[in-house]
Amino acid sequence: MKTIQGVLWDNDGVLVDTEQLFYESNRDLLLPYGIDLTPKQFFDWFLDNNYGAWHVLLGQGHEIELVERLRAERTVLFAERLRQARRLAMPGIGQVLAALRPHVVMGVVTSAYEQHFRISHAATGLLQHFDFVLTREMYGESKPAPDGYELGLQRLGLAAADCVAVEDSPRGLRAANAAGLECIIVRNHMNREHAFDGAFCVVESMAELGEVLASFVPGMAPAHGQLEAFL
Repeated sequence: MKTIQGVLWDNDGVLVDTEQLFYESNRDLLLPYGIDLTPKQFFDWFLDNNYGAWHVLLGQGHEIELVERLRAERTVLFAERLRQARRLAMPGIGQVLAALRPHVVMGVVTSAYEQHFRISHAATGLLQHFDFVLTREMYGESKPAPDGYELGLQRLGLAAADCVAVEDSPRGLRAANAAGLECIIVRNHMNREHAFDGAFCVVESMAELGEVLASFVPGMAPAHGQLEAFL
């Protein structure tokens, strides 16, 4: 049976429920230009292929200067919506992290920039469980490139075979796999229809995630009551 000493976590869609806010921020900025960004387009363009929606504006004949201005406006708009959100931590994730913390080392590898990451965790209480956080500014190429996860493994001081990653997007899965990591995918409303070929497993709930992670750590199997708290 596989055992682990470390876990590397994605952030948006795994630790915090922020992807809907990011989708809405992009959609609202594009609507005045006749682009009605759908959830499916958002998933395909942002979470799978990692090229965003700016290509649509450029295809309409707009200049790159408009893209740069809207990108800056999105940074501000998304930050405002994160600040206004009442609760961002994924339900049950705090219990999963607390159960793991005494047994493994853990870090966050996120494509979020530090500004948005810090705002999203201002009130979650989750950061106490991690040994480090790698935001987008801290490594080379973004996911699906393996750069962030390779740096995360260096910071953990562990081999990929002794760790797992937890993700929710196809590009995150590809990044983890490219770094040699087995990857657990957490289902959410954004990724419900995607197959996630190449994942170690796909879990439907925090309770199931807690069970899978506990199975990798000798002596850590959560009690029934603890699992109920994850729901």
